[in-house]
Amino acid sequence: MEYIKGFTFGWGAKRGDFTKPEAKESLQLMKERTASNYVIFALAATQETAFSTDVSYQGEHMVTDDELKEMIAYARSLDLKVMIKPTVNPADGIWRAHINFFDIDVPCEPKWKDWFKSYTDYQLHYAKIAEETEAEMFIVGCEMVQTERRDKEWRKLVKDVREVYTGLLTYNTDKYQEANVAWWDEVDVISSSGYYPLGDWDNQLDRIEKIIKPFNKAFFFAEAGCPSRTGSAQIPNDWGLDGAINQEEQKAFYQDMFEKTAKREWVRGFGLWDWKAILYPESKADQDSDYAVFGKTAEKVIKDFYQSR
Repeated sequence: MEYIKGFTFGWGAKRGDFTKPEAKESLQLMKERTASNYVIFALAATQETAFSTDVSYQGEHMVTDDELKEMIAYARSLDLKVMIKPTVNPADGIWRAHINFFDIDVPCEPKWKDWFKSYTDYQLHYAKIAEETEAEMFIVGCEMVQTERRDKEWRKLVKDVREVYTGLLTYNTDKYQEANVAWWDEVDVISSSGYYPLGDWDNQLDRIEKIIKPFNKAFFFAEAGCPSRTGSAQIPNDWGLDGAINQEEQKAFYQDMFEKTAKREWVRGFGLWDWKAILYPESKADQDSDYAVFGKTAEKVIKDFYQSR
């Protein structure tokens, strides 16, 4: 598999956001400023709580199908390859890793079969768009930790997606969870979220390599990144960490991650987190403490690394 020099784009974009000229300008800047060759369109469906069984992907909280298709076409005009990543989060703010139900059906309680039916409908909707737009890869889920034990349901979901989409399939497991997915044999590519502490990358890469080696499949980090704030390089997955703005810490995280993964040929790239559809003014980059790298010192680190691959 070719090396994926990617960025996740448009997370949290709502209806109408992709029609704004600023969104196309943002995608163009992403390509120019980071030397990315892939864009991952991450879609943010919702369900009411972690224990609800209805996944909502039609409404004001999502870009429309036409908006997405138009942005994919624009990405093609920039010579970007495309992944589509339909993701879901509970609307009450609980992280999707906690979506969970009883393993044995109980009357009057929410059930796995109902959730998987709704979630599969959601995935198939965008898998058809991925096929229509010839997306290079489709990501059938992201960091769904508590769901991953449902081996039978995930295998069926992947098979159902293959009925409508003929490109490469992957599933993005969460950090530290690479051994938690028993059904890696069903997908074409293995991927996980690379939010590992500064200085710990060699340990984690040694661990991951042992886990994925028996599957003999390509691997990449479908997410990886670090906020630009003090303390985040040690807990890069904590988006709510309280800390002062610190671009140098974000830069150090990227330097360490790239240095260590470059020595591992089996790591075939990144889908970095994340590049917003609507950017802040570059003059205010030093006021932003989030994962964004636009106008920050980490941006050049990323571009230099991607250009070297």
